[in-house]
Amino acid sequence: MKSDVEDLMPRLLPIDCGDSAPLNLDGPPRNPQEYLRQVQLEAALCPEVAVAQIDPKKLKKRQTINIDVAECRAAPAGFSPSLDWQQRQVSNFSDVRQTITKNRQHWSRHSLDDNVLMPKEADEEGWKRFCLGELLYQGRLSSDTDAEAEAGLDYSKVGFPPFLSIVSRLSQSTILAVLDILISWFEERDFVPQLGRWLYALLACLEKPLLPEAHSSIRQLARRCAQLRVNLASQDDDNLPALNLLICLVARGLQSSYSSKRKKNKNKLEYVDNL
Repeated sequence: MKSDVEDLMPRLLPIDCGDSAPLNLDGPPRNPQEYLRQVQLEAALCPEVAVAQIDPKKLKKRQTINIDVAECRAAPAGFSPSLDWQQRQVSNFSDVRQTITKNRQHWSRHSLDDNVLMPKEADEEGWKRFCLGELLYQGRLSSDTDAEAEAGLDYSKVGFPPFLSIVSRLSQSTILAVLDILISWFEERDFVPQLGRWLYALLACLEKPLLPEAHSSIRQLARRCAQLRVNLASQDDDNLPALNLLICLVARGLQSSYSSKRKKNKNKLEYVDNL
């Protein structure tokens, strides 16, 4: 009872087959040798190739990824976006994701300027300087407007925008690493537009299905945005649309499919309306 597999992978535990009595596979083994013989016989009876019988009709046509952001603080009255606004933003975000996926190789072949020196994946401080700029990274300025006024178009000082020629070169592991770096930086600082542009671009470049690490990171991002939104003094704050957008994308945009129709589930409808 020797198979082709045994020629390549010889047994490490020789079995004494002196006892030729038939084995009872339904009963417990009486000794270690009988146990090993049972295992050997069961393995020999297994087919070399097993094929699962799957009924395609039972599979969902669209499998969605639901990201729980229930830990986010609720928006104050008048600070939450309308359902129509959320649907439009998610639709636009979906279009951006599809465009990036379709043209990633094309954009990655575009040559970069000589001054674009992308950090290594594990270089946290390098990515902060690259994305946010030296001035914001050092805390010397509090906004992109101040940075641009002082540094002009010096990207090393104001940060490189997330050009498609740049983000298209990033692997999924690098995208997730940079996302973690920026979210950690965001945990202790206020929102700035340059940070928002990079967060949006990195979220759009994430491929599905999302890794568990990605789920954790974007939930952290949504919580931080919700925390800042609660502390805004006015509905006219310039950062409110950006914070709402990031929360909306985490809660609704990073799903495999999105329907603009209202959900039949009342709880889901109320949650979306009060995001």
